[in-house]
Amino acid sequence: MSTVKIKKGDTVKVIAGKDKDKEGKVIAVNHKDSTVIVEGVNMITKHTKPSMANQNGGIVHQEAPIHMSNVMYVKDGKVTRIGFKVENGKKVRVAKATGEVID
Repeated sequence: MSTVKIKKGDTVKVIAGKDKDKEGKVIAVNHKDSTVIVEGVNMITKHTKPSMANQNGGIVHQEAPIHMSNVMYVKDGKVTRIGFKVENGKKVRVAKATGEVID
């Protein structure tokens, strides 16, 4: 299993699928299935029963997971791949296009 290069809170761009070229913030990352949930991307319609949290039930629009291979990290409005580098004894993510440290 390879290292997960995209984290929660990153801005990503969809590079394949029905929502190609859309950008959004990563809401959640599922390491086991290699999927991410991106804000406003891959929207689905879900029918929910009434519950304690949602008294009325009804139709809910929400984001569905998208595979990590279909999104790319965005740095300063430009898509880039992510690499790793050791700085001061700490492993950090690096944008391949610019060489800048991400976090």
